[in-house]
Amino acid sequence: MSSMSAGTNLVVPVVLWGKTAPTHCISCVFLSRDQRTLVTGCYDGQICLWQVDPDTLKMTPRCLLVGHTAPVLCLSKASIVLDNNFIVSSSESGEMCTWDLVDGKCREVVKLPYIHTSIQAYHMCGCDDVRLFCNGYYAEVLVMDPFSLEIVFTLASRVNPDWISALHVLRPAKRKDDVVLGLTTTGTVKVWTLFGQETKNSEPFYENESKQIRCLNALSMTCCAYNQRTVLIVCSKYWQIYDAGDFSVLCSVISPRGERWLGGDFLAADRVVVWSDEGRGYMYKLPANKLKGKMVSSSIADSKDFHSKSVENDNPFLYCLLAVPSDKPLSCPPAMRYHVVSRQGKMYKYLIRGDSEGCVLVWNIPEVTNGQLAQIKQEDFAKPPAIPPTVLTSLVKAWAEMKPPPVGILDQLDSGDQPGVRLTASIYLPQQSRLVVGREDGSVIIVPATQTVMLQLLHGKHQQYDDWPPHQLLLGHAGRVNCLLYPHHLHQRYEKSHLVSGGVDFAVCLWDLYSGTLLHRFCVHAGEITQLLVPPNSCSQRIQKCVCSIASDHSVTLLGLTERKCVVLASRHLFPVVTIKWRPLDDFMIVGCSDGTVYVWQMETGHLDRVLHGISAEEVLYACDENPAASSSGDVGLANPAVHFFRGLRHRNLSAIRHATQRGLHQLQQLHHATNPDGSDQQKSRALPLMIQGLRTNPKDPESHILVFDIEALIVQLLTEEYSTMSPGTLEAQGLINQAEYQKVAALTQSASPDAHKKIAGNEVGDQGGRKVRGLETNTTMEIAQLLLSLLHAWGMDPDLDRVCEGKLGLLRPMVPVSFGVLSKGGYMSLLLPTWQAKCANELDAEKPANTSGSANSLEADLPVELVRLERLTRLFTARTHWELSTTLTSNHLLAIIAMANTLMSMNNATFIPEQERTRKLHRQSTRTALNWATKAEEENEDLFTAQQAQIKQGWSLLATLHCVLLPDKVVQAGSKNFKRPQVEMMARRWQHQCLEVREAAQALLLAELGRLGPKGRKALVDSWAQFLPSYSSADTLGFPPGTPQPSSQMLTVPSAQQGGSSQQTLSSGQQGSNGSAPGHQTEQPQHEDEDDDEEEGTEEYCVRKPWSVAELKRKQTTAVVLLGVIGAEFGQDVSDGSTRRRASEDQRRKSSVVEGFGIGNNNLARLTSLALTHLLLAAPSSRLPAHTPLRRAAIDLIGRGFTVWEPYLDVSKVLLGLLELCCEADKLMPSMTYGLPLTPAADSCRTARHALTLIATARPAAFITTMAREVARYNTLQQNAQALNVNLSNSVLHRAKPEILRGVELLIDKMQNEMADLLVEVVDIVLHCLDPGHLKVKGLAEVFPAICRFNQVSHCPSTRRIAVGAKNGQVALYELRSQKCQMIHAHGAAITANTFSPDGKYLSTYSCHENRLSFWQTSTGMFGLGNSQTRCIKSYSTAPIADVSRLNPMRLARLIWINNRTVSLMLADGSETRFNV
Repeated sequence: MSSMSAGTNLVVPVVLWGKTAPTHCISCVFLSRDQRTLVTGCYDGQICLWQVDPDTLKMTPRCLLVGHTAPVLCLSKASIVLDNNFIVSSSESGEMCTWDLVDGKCREVVKLPYIHTSIQAYHMCGCDDVRLFCNGYYAEVLVMDPFSLEIVFTLASRVNPDWISALHVLRPAKRKDDVVLGLTTTGTVKVWTLFGQETKNSEPFYENESKQIRCLNALSMTCCAYNQRTVLIVCSKYWQIYDAGDFSVLCSVISPRGERWLGGDFLAADRVVVWSDEGRGYMYKLPANKLKGKMVSSSIADSKDFHSKSVENDNPFLYCLLAVPSDKPLSCPPAMRYHVVSRQGKMYKYLIRGDSEGCVLVWNIPEVTNGQLAQIKQEDFAKPPAIPPTVLTSLVKAWAEMKPPPVGILDQLDSGDQPGVRLTASIYLPQQSRLVVGREDGSVIIVPATQTVMLQLLHGKHQQYDDWPPHQLLLGHAGRVNCLLYPHHLHQRYEKSHLVSGGVDFAVCLWDLYSGTLLHRFCVHAGEITQLLVPPNSCSQRIQKCVCSIASDHSVTLLGLTERKCVVLASRHLFPVVTIKWRPLDDFMIVGCSDGTVYVWQMETGHLDRVLHGISAEEVLYACDENPAASSSGDVGLANPAVHFFRGLRHRNLSAIRHATQRGLHQLQQLHHATNPDGSDQQKSRALPLMIQGLRTNPKDPESHILVFDIEALIVQLLTEEYSTMSPGTLEAQGLINQAEYQKVAALTQSASPDAHKKIAGNEVGDQGGRKVRGLETNTTMEIAQLLLSLLHAWGMDPDLDRVCEGKLGLLRPMVPVSFGVLSKGGYMSLLLPTWQAKCANELDAEKPANTSGSANSLEADLPVELVRLERLTRLFTARTHWELSTTLTSNHLLAIIAMANTLMSMNNATFIPEQERTRKLHRQSTRTALNWATKAEEENEDLFTAQQAQIKQGWSLLATLHCVLLPDKVVQAGSKNFKRPQVEMMARRWQHQCLEVREAAQALLLAELGRLGPKGRKALVDSWAQFLPSYSSADTLGFPPGTPQPSSQMLTVPSAQQGGSSQQTLSSGQQGSNGSAPGHQTEQPQHEDEDDDEEEGTEEYCVRKPWSVAELKRKQTTAVVLLGVIGAEFGQDVSDGSTRRRASEDQRRKSSVVEGFGIGNNNLARLTSLALTHLLLAAPSSRLPAHTPLRRAAIDLIGRGFTVWEPYLDVSKVLLGLLELCCEADKLMPSMTYGLPLTPAADSCRTARHALTLIATARPAAFITTMAREVARYNTLQQNAQALNVNLSNSVLHRAKPEILRGVELLIDKMQNEMADLLVEVVDIVLHCLDPGHLKVKGLAEVFPAICRFNQVSHCPSTRRIAVGAKNGQVALYELRSQKCQMIHAHGAAITANTFSPDGKYLSTYSCHENRLSFWQTSTGMFGLGNSQTRCIKSYSTAPIADVSRLNPMRLARLIWINNRTVSLMLADGSETRFNV
């Protein structure tokens, strides 16, 4: 699976299960408290969730959780909260996992060096939720936190420490402390007393007392809930009742012949039920005279006849048997568990059994009164009465009930409903989009992957063809094909046409993929081939052309594909091979066997170099992991089975060793060769739009197939194909890049030296991975997109849209309900089983008659019943059930649909209808060749084409709207009771996803969902997340020393997160723990560890749970910042009761609806959010918060969006400089906000920052201009003293960001002329700062920066090199470009309307229409240009006042034009003209 878990991108798994149910040999069972879910773990490591109807106990398998690599040994609840649907599972290889039962996501996973045999969830005093008390193959009791899976503390032994074989935790009556009873394998009882204050850092806790009893290898120990003095201990040969006071034996029962006891529990103070390995339950009545304790005397009737038969009285009496009639013997002991549940005030007692056949049985244990008991005693039975189970079901049975059976990936090759030839191995070739499947009969079949899947799942024309899709058949193996390998996919050095297969006939075959011929048969092994691998890239030339094969005779070979001969045969291993490592530089292949020995082979000569055992063997394996490439591999050391052997040996855990040997190669190796460090360079770096992975729960099973659609990769591929046909000119024309515009601005800021334009023109748009995939024929990518959208679309919600989808866009309707999956942490998956749909079928039958019209009925009458029913099921599924599965699925699927629809909408005329696709391609070529239309016909064609294109675009847009906005209401209208809403926090975490389409989809969905919540819902959301807002004092945000850690790891004030004094230590430990290894990882991965982190858990209602680990706290904080940022930016007005524009003082808001003592006190939320956002923008890059992460981008984006809300709390100049800093990088890379391919993180931040600057400038133009002018002034002062202060100004932001500033100013003059007119002097200050002075020497200002010359208040005189600017306050600023000085003249008492220099530059005339004056100014310089120059007024005229009407447009008010050197003409808007002379 590891190839799929490369970061949690948006991934949609779909499963084709096939006609055979997965093997499910049950190893443990668990029933949830609300009796709605039964959980069974199996020996192959999967966990099955069954949906239970609490009233009838009818069970339907709902989904399969895949991820554990070893048998699941324990299952336990994770919380006492009734509707908290989390469980913890633990496997025999030390993996522990916390699952969410609703959507099957793995929330937390750890790998411990401890193997638990039992876990008891217990609510200790002084704790807010349960702790897990674990015991197993180690000499302590571990107490763990169920959510973080961290060990909270351990209970150790002083007196003969040994493995604890049985454990029971209880709280004695009327006491505040908890007592832990443990029993070691050698029969020592130990007692620990806990007071709830225990933490990890304290000393280990030793037992308070211990006593040796005669009871070896106990399986379980239970204290009676009804009478705490009685203890039941079960061993395999006998069970015994002890008195807890002094641990004396009260009575004992030996197991029936041929059976061994497995466990037991108390039914009442004097009744027990004990179960055996034959899967039967035995119910006993305990002898009353043996029991002690207050409770007993009151609860047992002391009647005479009851005690009359004194002989039998001392032994427990077997009064009832729980057994399966005519049960065939089990192949291994079943898993059994006793559950007491209360429903509607009644107590129910269940005994649940899961067995090796995958059957689940439930007995409802009857209450037998004392009277009935006496009756049973009287009638001497040879055998006590037996009760059959109330429920008996299994996966196989559920599969059999499905008519027609679940679809498999190659069903077209089977005849009828009988399972055909079993599929035993498969491999997907993404470049060819082919699926290669090996079968039981030795044949290998090659089919087009997307087409075979469409055939199974979707309606369409293809259903009528006979032999579609065409397939290739390779015959060469006698007997089952075990494994397949396509070496070229793993590394380019191999032939493209080579395909390798290994079979049960000891042979490895080399095929030519294209011609389908058998090139060579290697017959060197003496056992069936179990696995094929590729040696790493750094081996010698000869070995690089080999593949490595492993067989069941413990031999390993290197087979040369080009030489067609065996290069190395390594065959002296005595035990199965479990791991292969490479030391290419030493020319060694290192083979680890299941008994822990390690063989070192020389690859060139094929000699066995040495054999190592014990610690040295372990060290050699570790040394391979530590080679330089290994820094990228995660837990290879742990996935390495050898390590478990040593751990097992150390802990004397023989069964773990035995198990690993039996399972041999099967899982261990497949698991970790994929993550083998040297394999890391072979793994394709680019994600693939579709991966097909064979899934087998057990080596005997035929394969099911998982299709993994990677949305991001699919979008990238579609757009790459689209853009690669466009020249930069076309890209520019479509508004995808704004390079030309940018280069124009940039040129002004650089000196006009000859090499400057070369720098500018370095066109970098192309290198965004743009030209990589020409090899792929477009249609396969489009086919994948068609398949995905057809499966995800909510068919049946909007019949008109469905018609458009089928007719215009080419989507196909599903034929069967789809089994989706969810990929979560660590590559763990949950996969829906096809059987749970039978449950929906029952609902169908109930509502059948309502929705059929006459015509439909006649059609249905001709079809078989099953098909009609399946079709109905499918319609119900797409319109309703699909959206009731889980919030995660709803969120992921909606995101995927919207992102895909937007992508296709942005492409020219993209549809899935084959003819249209063809015309589109041809059209693309024709537009590139001839843009001048030759004939009229062509023009008409073009019009048709344009019209069609508009329709198509509209179709995609409707599709996106349905899923983004209308879906929730429509699903509810369709009669859904439990629609699962998209998760707000999941969208918030994707607010700045690296893939633009996903980003936009997430933003649209989040805003739609927030809008739908309404003011109340938003308020609830704000209140629940506000507690996670990291709070900084304003001082923090100012200067961050470069090393500061990411804010969330400083001591945060999250009042509800920890209690009391422990908070200090939890967070500090997290600083090293949560990502000590990050800096190494960050190098090539654009994602920040933030993004790989799993999604938030989706709570349906807004009770945000306490974070259970530092990493999660950090995740919650980042989510809170983004979420509150979005709500503030988009709904900033309405959160504060609409009274003021910004969120008004928190106090009113609080008073209106919030509980007192909310935690943030009366600090304004808007202020805190804005502080957090600016911190994220300005914090120096560090390992915790690298320079360009989605989180930083989100902060940048939100500061821009909500600037009006945040402005009062921001240091505006800091924010603007921070944003400009990010834009500086941007002089070459100029994709616009619509350019769809993912950018490098730096370019992405830059694009977002430019967008944010634009938003800020247009929202608050005055703030933008005044702040920038202030910074320019500061810069100029520095510049004058630069030598003295010894600062290098070319590094300063203002210097580097000139193009960006100029772009902003130009935009503002364009959009907001009036606001700019008020700040003209500042604007000109900024413009002159940005323009390179050289340009103004040779050209006029109107040529260099025409925008500014729209203002009549600005004039430039090239001959004297001065610029005059008239200000709103009546002053005129005169800039001397020669000396770079500026002087202010107080010219008029009101705003200046216009000014101009005379042609010879001697005079300046100014005019103010408010003052009705026109003045002439002359600048006199001192002698010979020395001394100060003075400007004085030499003449002034009064002018006629202007009519008020025309003042409304000050820009067009008046212009001054010099007719000659002495005369100026004042031209007014009404066309009148007056002349004035100097």
